Amino acid sequence: MKLLRHGPKGQERPGLLDGEGVIRDLSAHVDDIAGDVLTPEGLARIAALDTSALPQVDPGTRLGPCVGRVGKFIGIGLNYADHAAEAGMDLPSEPIVFSKFTSSISGPNDDVEIPPGSQKTDWEVELGFVIGRGGRDIPEDRAMSHVAGYCIVNDVSEREWQAERGGSWDKGKGFDSFGPIGPWLVTTDEIADPQRLRMWLEVDGQRQQDGSTATMIFGVKTLLAYLSRCVSLQPGDVVATGTPPGVGMGKKPPRFLRGGETMRLGIEGLGEQRQMVTRR
Repeated sequence: MKLLRHGPKGQERPGLLDGEGVIRDLSAHVDDIAGDVLTPEGLARIAALDTSALPQVDPGTRLGPCVGRVGKFIGIGLNYADHAAEAGMDLPSEPIVFSKFTSSISGPNDDVEIPPGSQKTDWEVELGFVIGRGGRDIPEDRAMSHVAGYCIVNDVSEREWQAERGGSWDKGKGFDSFGPIGPWLVTTDEIADPQRLRMWLEVDGQRQQDGSTATMIFGVKTLLAYLSRCVSLQPGDVVATGTPPGVGMGKKPPRFLRGGETMRLGIEGLGEQRQMVTRR
């Protein structure tokens, strides 16, 4: 299934994309794409519905973040060997974990707003996975049964605030609009292997990133098991798993967003995002 949320900001309603590419409304059956709806039992109830009987949604309707009421938005740094090389950093021996503030979450096609004074705002296409079954101290051989599905994340990052202003990555990763997720949450039954997905990002039509989840250092099941040792995972938590090479800070010379650009990005099987870059 491809689950989504549609409608104005702050008023999103649950929905899905049917097999014909038509957006259908789920409001009569669930209150949101969030919480217990994302458990195996909740997803099974949606899967049992007759999608052709669900109300159609105007195709021009705004798509919101594909998951609502996110409790934790966790990022993983330097998780692609070739990205670590372009950043001039050693390969991590354990996952590098940071938080993206949940207030950074936005819709897949909403504007990305460069904060005042920023000179180093950067792009990062990433595979996100969403927790379905909660837990802690989850063994790696059972980790995948805790995943509800996958989505695209643009882990927008302000590099000065990330690396040059006190050493906390969270600040540079957490500005408002710096976490577009969606367009939809694709359930695990539609993704045969999350470690074999093509991913790409363009700025103003020029390809900047072109990679594959096959080059991740720590895969989805390893990350989920590791994180569950640090913190209890709950349905609806979102984990962004890192980015392949081609980010702006790795260019020679570095290239950053100034405002006025259009970003377009996608992951095989998970759809595409498109954002205008503005200054606030």
